[in-house]
Amino acid sequence: MNTIDYLRISLIDKCNFRCQYCMPEEQELNYLLSEDILTKKELLTLLKKVFIPLGFTKFRLTGGEPLLRPDLVDIIAEINNLSATQDLSLTTNGYLLVNQAQSLYDAGLKRINISLDSLNQDTFDQIIGNHGKSRWHQTWLGIQRAYDVGFNPLKLNVVIIPGVNDSEVLDLAQLTINKNWHVRFIEFMPIGNGQLFTEKAWIPSEEIRQKIRAKWGLEESNIRGNGPADVFKIPNAKGTLGFISQMSECFCDRCNRLRLSADGWLRPCLLNETGQVNLKEALRTGKNINFIQKKVQDLLLLKPEINFKERESGTDNIYSRTMSQIGG
Repeated sequence: MNTIDYLRISLIDKCNFRCQYCMPEEQELNYLLSEDILTKKELLTLLKKVFIPLGFTKFRLTGGEPLLRPDLVDIIAEINNLSATQDLSLTTNGYLLVNQAQSLYDAGLKRINISLDSLNQDTFDQIIGNHGKSRWHQTWLGIQRAYDVGFNPLKLNVVIIPGVNDSEVLDLAQLTINKNWHVRFIEFMPIGNGQLFTEKAWIPSEEIRQKIRAKWGLEESNIRGNGPADVFKIPNAKGTLGFISQMSECFCDRCNRLRLSADGWLRPCLLNETGQVNLKEALRTGKNINFIQKKVQDLLLLKPEINFKERESGTDNIYSRTMSQIGG
């Protein structure tokens, strides 16, 4: 196993989109009450007194949609000011970036991932579960705005769903040729919308690479991020193409992360719920920080077992939380 030094922090479970692969369209979601979500003070206490002393230096803010969190800018500024912070990033659907990109950048956020599953307005609105006014244009403007204020390079996350947006692979890949944009193709997973996954299944990353290779050629890139993507580039392109292949090419041996949900559950593996620890409950019931730190340390020791031996058995392929509730 790699050194575990990367924490994905979900700040909120609510989202202004209902993407097909994240939340089943007809499912009634019981969103957390505000008092059930970790406060900024609780989150910073955990970072300063638990995670950083255990060697965590890289943090990604997620949701739901993190731009819906009212104190997001303050959270970014405070985490950025921690001396141990080596990397701070955020994942968003981009819809609110037009008005917020500058303040996020000024607070110290320098890396951002934006979900963009289609360049076609109708397909985009279909994927995000929109039934009213199209949200494509404002999202695209948000992406442009983020790049303009200084998020360079810019990362775009694309979940490929067979029969929905797989015909756009080349169009999306082409975005990397003339701009320093990094497109990440992500294999569709069974978490979030099991019925859709059963109906549509997934496309292996190698099949997507072959399409791109046949059009332009494809070479390995010397750029490596903090995540599990295998990175390539179109020859002479300014940006890169990443492939996150959790279904076809297991990368458990490279996993360096834990996930903290908005309500304080610490999870060792996206695909496995074994060993979760309720850190919010521990804080609010007055548990000693040393006790909490030991709980997290024990989970770190357990993580290799979960990643390798129990990857397929921890949940019997039934997930009690959607992707938005886990934090992606």
